Amino acid sequence: MGVKKLKKTANQDALPVKLIPLGGLEQIGMNITAFEYGDSIMVVDCGLGFPEDDMYGVDLVIPDVSYLEENIDRVKGFVITHGHEDHIGALPYILRKVNVPVYATRLTIGIIEHKLEEHNMLDITTRKVVSFGSTITLGDFHVEFIRTNHSITDSAALAIYTPQGIIVHTGDFKVDYTPIYGDAIDLQRFGELGKKGVLALLCDSTNAERPGFTPSESTVGETFVSIFEANRKKRIIVATFASNVDRVQQIINTAYRYGRKCVIEGRSMVNIINTAIELEYLKVPENTLIELEELKNYPDEQTVIITTGSQGERLAALSRMAGGTHKKIVLGPKDAVIFSSHPIPGNEKAVTKIINAIFQKGADVVFQDAHVSGHACREEIKLIYALTRPKYAIPVHGEYKHLKAQAKIAEQMGVEKENILIIQSGDVLSIKDEQIRKDGHVQSGVVFVDGLGVGDVGNVVLRDRQRLADDGIVLITFAMDAENRVIAGPEIVTRGFVYVREADELMEDIHMLIDDTIVEHFEKNNPGGRNKLKTSIREAVSDYIWGKTERRPMVLPVILDIE
Repeated sequence: MGVKKLKKTANQDALPVKLIPLGGLEQIGMNITAFEYGDSIMVVDCGLGFPEDDMYGVDLVIPDVSYLEENIDRVKGFVITHGHEDHIGALPYILRKVNVPVYATRLTIGIIEHKLEEHNMLDITTRKVVSFGSTITLGDFHVEFIRTNHSITDSAALAIYTPQGIIVHTGDFKVDYTPIYGDAIDLQRFGELGKKGVLALLCDSTNAERPGFTPSESTVGETFVSIFEANRKKRIIVATFASNVDRVQQIINTAYRYGRKCVIEGRSMVNIINTAIELEYLKVPENTLIELEELKNYPDEQTVIITTGSQGERLAALSRMAGGTHKKIVLGPKDAVIFSSHPIPGNEKAVTKIINAIFQKGADVVFQDAHVSGHACREEIKLIYALTRPKYAIPVHGEYKHLKAQAKIAEQMGVEKENILIIQSGDVLSIKDEQIRKDGHVQSGVVFVDGLGVGDVGNVVLRDRQRLADDGIVLITFAMDAENRVIAGPEIVTRGFVYVREADELMEDIHMLIDDTIVEHFEKNNPGGRNKLKTSIREAVSDYIWGKTERRPMVLPVILDIE
């Protein structure tokens, strides 16, 4: 359905539209962008990221939304493009502080609702299902949902109608003329928007470096048939993304064709597949799905296990199988494990580790083109530019190299070089009277989720964890009475620094250094009491250890008061 151009008033003309990405521009993941006009703020997506190798103990990374918290009275809602974790995963955490309605298509809302239910937030969060072609109003914004294709069904692009013009946000997309479920991308609507006049295009940059077109998801089905044919006498285990419902549909279809029973394994996979079945986005032939406990009732060659862990996630089901810690599934020579995904940048090492462990169990590993990307390659991106003909190009969703690759495409497609803007999270883009400029910066960054704690692990704590991992800890304890006499100790305990039994001389020298530091401290009548004494011991021991070993373990003096 069409939307008429908004009539401008003198007051509207006086105000700019602001684009404020709060995440998703330095990495693949944690996508979230705020759009602001006057007293209205709407937010597109609310995704999480996964911790890097040096983020010890951190489970998840979510965006810093301090700006939204500070302006909560103006925030009208979250508009979600699709149901992947890097676009919805932070919602349960962010909605606790910015509790506004969430708008998305049917399957996406279904996945979000299950996530909110796990966090006991379902009853306090407003959700609205939006159909393709419909338009919602959020303050001064009107947002139209446009059908696209991706590696999860019900993905949407957004046409955001503002008093300054139309902004198109593609979300994650590709052009798939033969999707497994639903219709092909609505290219006609993109063309109609181009004729109306698109002020700015925010386009998915993930595959902007890759030439040509992304193959259709339907091509993977043919590959599964050949793999199943070649492994008729083996149990087949397929690892894929939990949210790739279309991929799971093709695995189930192929299993049914070969008379095999299917088991869904992995908590996130079970949750999403159950939601897809309930909403009829996944069609399962009768008596094809069985429970994990029923696996023992069937010969290996009559079963298929569809599981999480294709990215080498440490606690995922496939990782537990590879490590021999899964309670119900033991890998062996009669298994063929299919990786139906490519490693996300940064996950290569973890995936390789899992593959090696699987081979060591005697199982086969199959990569035979069992995956296609859900993101547009260069020719598809060019098509979107040709249809929308934007004045401004703002590459999104990707690392800096991906954004640069898209910038080149935009220039090739006729966008003037000065109208292509590569920005960083926190930057504010201001558009007024078809003029665009950077207009300052707002607080952005990451918040660490560690267990039940959200934000209580900051950079200082993380730096301590990194230091502990690198050089270990030296714990010094001794007891003192009220007259500052040492009653017991010092005792020195180390962890992750040196093996004490092989470092007697070093430990003896540190012991003597501590004694000397205590005597010197009180001889000089140092102010600051025992806190100052602990600081003096910490500095003296740290300097000594560095001079002897060139290591900097964490040194923690502990003084026990004896009355």
